[in-house]
Amino acid sequence: MAAGGPSRSERKAAERVRRLREEQQRERLRQVSRILRKAAAERSAEEGRLLAESEDLVTELQGRSRRREGLKRRQEEVCDDPEELRRKVRELAGAVRNAKYLVVYTGAGISTAASIPDYRGPNGVWTLLQKGRSVSAADLSEAEPTLTHMSIARLHEQKLVQHVVSQNCDGLHLRSGLPRTAISELHGNMYIEVCTACTPNREYVRVFDVTERTALHRHQTGRACHKCGAQLRDTIVHFGERGTLGQPLNWEAATQAASKADTILCLGSSLKVLKKYPRLWCMTKPPSRRPKLYIVNLQWTPKDDWAALKLHGKCDDVMQLLMDELGLEIPPYSRWQDPIFSLATPLRAGEEGSHTRKSLCRSREEPPPGDRGAPLSSAPVLGGWFGKGCTKRTKRKKT
Repeated sequence: MAAGGPSRSERKAAERVRRLREEQQRERLRQVSRILRKAAAERSAEEGRLLAESEDLVTELQGRSRRREGLKRRQEEVCDDPEELRRKVRELAGAVRNAKYLVVYTGAGISTAASIPDYRGPNGVWTLLQKGRSVSAADLSEAEPTLTHMSIARLHEQKLVQHVVSQNCDGLHLRSGLPRTAISELHGNMYIEVCTACTPNREYVRVFDVTERTALHRHQTGRACHKCGAQLRDTIVHFGERGTLGQPLNWEAATQAASKADTILCLGSSLKVLKKYPRLWCMTKPPSRRPKLYIVNLQWTPKDDWAALKLHGKCDDVMQLLMDELGLEIPPYSRWQDPIFSLATPLRAGEEGSHTRKSLCRSREEPPPGDRGAPLSSAPVLGGWFGKGCTKRTKRKKT
């Protein structure tokens, strides 16, 4: 042996022994795994003896199997039967009526009826990517606020909902008529670009998706501020980024609303992201003083055990039942009343070629009687997202 440690040949021999043991362990693991997949009655005496000698491996493999099954069950979509769902909605309606300060948290599940995909559903963006399947881009210029968006706007109008905190970037809450002050879009809005060189930040609402040229850590949209000439940036908060803009994220209003809330209604969210924001759950308060939590989602969420009630149903179906129970009419969406057209800042001369998205316009509908001479909006688009959602949409008459 050389001074100070084993020789090179000894180290090589020790490495060969280590690798041999690892391979023997892997082979034993494969054997035990194959035996466990058999029914107990089909196992030979020799296989039974091997299992008895490999108690630790059996425990490990059975634990892995339980974890896989648990994860699989969490990804499954579960629907309450119609009678059970109606019973739960009656309970939810009572909570809405009695709430002193109701805050609604919304996720991608409320927009699937507008053909905007969710993330973790069976056809969700992350689900498909994890399966190695491609996710195609789609033009969302036809997307409109869903029955759920319009119901939330009516509930706010009736002072039954005080604030909405959304993870969605699709701008559909804004387009439903919900006031800007009543929305916190924590991950941004695809229709809004801002100048951060101006104080306060200057906002530009567009009628097209401003994120065409932007990505993670790359937010400049290619257009300039009309006031100071600085580069505009989008408002999107990507995974791995920290949102710092005041609007449209509106974090201050979100945290104030959460601190005042006695009831929180979560619609169409897996809550896997929202759970990471402790300020939204009043975690500094003792459990008895935290808001009552009501969840509407087809899949498991990490907040299910905290919920006063979990409703397994599609958001549009639940909200239709809820509005019926509350005796409130759901206003139909109309592009002629869509606030985005009055909020939008038109592009300046020379900026028309700054995007290639198809523009949102009012021409999809006939103008209301007496307004047939109104000029059509020339403003720009929505698109560049993924796939097609699968939630059935409740039919509503257009105005």
